[in-house]
Amino acid sequence: MAMEVNMNSHPYSEQDYEHSELLPSYRVDLRNARNVRLDRFFKANQVHDWSQINWKMIGKPYEVKNMSEERLRWEREHSQSMPVKTSWETFNRSFHEWFEKDVPSELAEARQSFVRHMGRFQMKEVKRALNHVISLSLWNYAHRIKDGIWDPRGKRALFEGLDVHKPRILFLGAAEGYEAMQLHAMYPGGEVVLVDYDTYCKTHRFADFPNTYPFLGANPATGSSRVWYKDQMNIHYIVDDIRNLSFGNEFDIVLSVGLLEHFPDEHKAEVMEWHRKFLKPGGYVVMTTPRNQMSSRLFYKIMEDVMNHTYRELMDIKQMGLYVYENGFDILRHGFIKVHNGIVAKPH
Repeated sequence: MAMEVNMNSHPYSEQDYEHSELLPSYRVDLRNARNVRLDRFFKANQVHDWSQINWKMIGKPYEVKNMSEERLRWEREHSQSMPVKTSWETFNRSFHEWFEKDVPSELAEARQSFVRHMGRFQMKEVKRALNHVISLSLWNYAHRIKDGIWDPRGKRALFEGLDVHKPRILFLGAAEGYEAMQLHAMYPGGEVVLVDYDTYCKTHRFADFPNTYPFLGANPATGSSRVWYKDQMNIHYIVDDIRNLSFGNEFDIVLSVGLLEHFPDEHKAEVMEWHRKFLKPGGYVVMTTPRNQMSSRLFYKIMEDVMNHTYRELMDIKQMGLYVYENGFDILRHGFIKVHNGIVAKPH
């Protein structure tokens, strides 16, 4: 009986390498378990000398200006701009709902609703149903089929080769903590500290992350690869503003995912300092931001009511890298994966 429970909670093992499977709300991907084809998943090192790059040459990031109806309605009702913390709280709840959907079932139901309203010439309902079909179809492609949001093969390619042993990992603006869990699987035996100032991220986004999701990582006992699960990891979650953290220079890796692009230029130096101040000497900063590409612009347009509650930019890797370089970091690795730019850096 104990074995049956374990199989239910940890359904995949080393026997399942190269297996990929579509579940109702996400994709399981155990392909490239030994990270032998990194260049297929991470297009790396486009810039050889960052001192030769300047803003006049590359231009500024693309700002996503179309806001969600929920934010616009709030601002009409309150006659003021939505506060930053409120916008983040609204976004987290909106975004998390989509991770929990049974996408095939809901998509089938939405299509049936569209046909039903079309047959009755209920044109207002037809429009609403059609918009829902389009949004679900895009989410199905971006998250389940393409696996662009979690992108385990791309993220592992970005994270590969760090010179750390049992690292302490700090994740700033952690949400559900996916990337820190992937890092912890690849470099096991240390500690992960997740930080977000929205309690909902701890109680729902992290708590509801499926315990059955398999992370490909390392087995220190054998020197080979291994499948890890969330409940096998040493994770602590802190709900607080990053600016209030009392940590010193004590982390081997400081990580952020989709953080830098939410701050206008006048605040980007402060964001980069958050990464620097908690690092041990010789520690790594690992960052990603959404890529500026046509598919990303389309995603943030169609999914505006789900995604667009806060200030947001889309960057290319040169723009992201220049922010990092100008604020005192040596870039060790840079490039892009499916929908994200990625950088590994150390302070000068």
